Order: sequence, then C-alpha cells, then structure tokens
Amino acid sequence: MKVLELFSGIGGMHYALKECDINSTVKMAIDINTVANHVYRHNFPQTKLLSRNILSLSAEEINNLNIDMILMSPPCQPFTRVGLKKDVADDRSSPLLHIIKVLPNLKDPFKYVLVENVKGFELSEARNRLVQAMLRIDFVFQEFILSPSQLSIPNSRHRYYLIAKPNTLPFCFQVGSLMEHLPELKSDDCERTVGIRRVISGLRGRICSEVSTASDTGCLELRHFLENELDDVHLEGFLLPDKLLSRHFPLLDLVGPRSARSCCFTKAYGRYVEGTGSVLCPAPPPGDLLGLAGDLPRLKALRLRYFTDREVARLMCFPECFGFPEDVTWKQRYRLLGNSVNVHVVALLIALLVA
Repeated sequence: MKVLELFSGIGGMHYALKECDINSTVKMAIDINTVANHVYRHNFPQTKLLSRNILSLSAEEINNLNIDMILMSPPCQPFTRVGLKKDVADDRSSPLLHIIKVLPNLKDPFKYVLVENVKGFELSEARNRLVQAMLRIDFVFQEFILSPSQLSIPNSRHRYYLIAKPNTLPFCFQVGSLMEHLPELKSDDCERTVGIRRVISGLRGRICSEVSTASDTGCLELRHFLENELDDVHLEGFLLPDKLLSRHFPLLDLVGPRSARSCCFTKAYGRYVEGTGSVLCPAPPPGDLLGLAGDLPRLKALRLRYFTDREVARLMCFPECFGFPEDVTWKQRYRLLGNSVNVHVVALLIALLVA
C-alpha cells in the first residue's frame, strides 16, 4: 500500500502505519515546518520528505505517486478552543481547503483517507466542506472523537478523526453519526474482526505487557511511562522553577506515578501553566496539597517536575526508537509533540479503515 503523508510533522502517522502492521510504504511526506522536518528525517531518513507549502501540491503530482491512501493532520489553530476560531477565514485553513478541492481529481488506486484534528473541528465549516467532498467522490465515511484513555493509555487527548473510503468497500462496523467510542465490530465478518481485535490487543500491551496492572478506570498507571533512570543533572532541568511554584501552584494539575490519568499535553507545555499538561509529583505528598500554597520550602521539597520529552512521547505512544536530534531544544520538542498525534489511536483507525 502506497501512502501520502500530508502535514507530516514529526512522523506520528508514519509510526501508526508501522504499528498496525500493514504492508505499506510512505511514498512522500510533506510539511512546511523546518524543525518538524528535521525530526522526521532523523527518524525516517529513507522516506522522501518535501519541505513545501501544500497549496502548491497538484492532483497530477499526487496521481503520479499512484497512492492508495492519504493521511493528514492539518493545522488546528483555526479550530482550537484557545484560538480565535476563524475557521475557513483563517489563512491556516487554506492548505486543507486546497486538498479538499484536489480530492475529486484523484484517480485509482487512491481509495483511503484519514484526517485528524482538534475536538471542535466537527463543528466547523471546514469539516462540512470535507465531508461534502467525500460524498461527491462517492466515499463512505465515519467521524470520531476519541481519546487514548479508551486504549488504556493514562492520557486525555480528545481529537477529531475521519476515516473514509469508496462506497464499494464497506466498513467492518456500522457507520453512523459522530462516534465518541470505539465501534462495535460486525460479528458476521470473522477474519476482519479477529484482525482488528489483534491490533487493539497489541496496542494495549506494547508498553506494559501486564495489562492486569491497569487501574479501576482501565488505564495503565503513569509509572509504566516514566524514565526511571534519570540522573540528578538531567532531572534538574525539568524541576518547576521557584517563581512558578510561588505564583501558580494552585493551577497545576498534579499527578503521581500511581495515577491513571494525565491531562492533554499541548505545544505550550513548559511555558504556560494552566491547561497545557500535567506535572509529576514523584513521591506521595504529605497531607493536603492545597495547604502547601505559598510555602515555597515545602513545595520545593516535593521535587515537582515536568514530564520529560521522552515520557510525553511515550504517553503519545511513540515507540522507543523515536528520538529527537540533539540540536532540537526542549521547548521545540514539547511544541512538536503537542502538535502531533497519538500513534495508537491513529493505528487503530488505520486498521479499521483498511479491514
């Protein structure tokens, strides 16, 4: 299967292809972000990667690649809850709108589409144009709002997804309105159903082979995702600064190694406090945490720290082989991860799409 990866970022969708064990090749990846492309090349040096504006991509170029599938995660800023929500009036929507116009001109063997974006995209005019394009080319589609926590991963990251393919290729589940859960697979299609369930089982067990260690919520504990061999010098760089502890401690979302949840990590993690991701409290805190507000010596004794880039990558289900070039700063790493996808969720949807 030949794949075109648009808005490729740091390669989350490429890793998802590998995760679901589909015989595939990314024929071309395209992104305009030079730092993201630097990371992508570091991890996929053999893949053809173009650093260019997707607005310049023509239907003829795509057809010449003879692709079967398009994977894309367009810019989310026009739709995010903390943005201006200008939707199609935002220039950053232009590349997605361009691809929507190109879709009707794509030829065989093209037959699969997967789109990821932020929760809220489902209410946008851009979404309306996307699904109208699917209908014009006689594609059946299913939309989802899903989170990694539904796959036993202790991280909340609700995202919009659309998977689509020709009407002549039925899905292995009943399509319908927007789903906020994993679909119930058709029981009358044993081979396909078994294959999908095998993918789900593999996703849940990759990081921690003992899924029985999951909490009552069904999620694994954060301790399975932490770097346990951090030396003091390395760890020091992730400790929360005194100024932040003094002024913003009540705003922190604190979790511990035994916690079975964490907040969504955004591109602003490490720069802003509220709503950008959780902070780790390595040891059980003494008594009521709120009572520590303003007591800087006791707060410093807790050794509160940010999750490392490796730990965030693990919670976003990137494999251990994924890495950043040494010249990419911590700030850039958090930003790139915050703009990326959860590998396991995308892998599951690819498996559902092609089954």
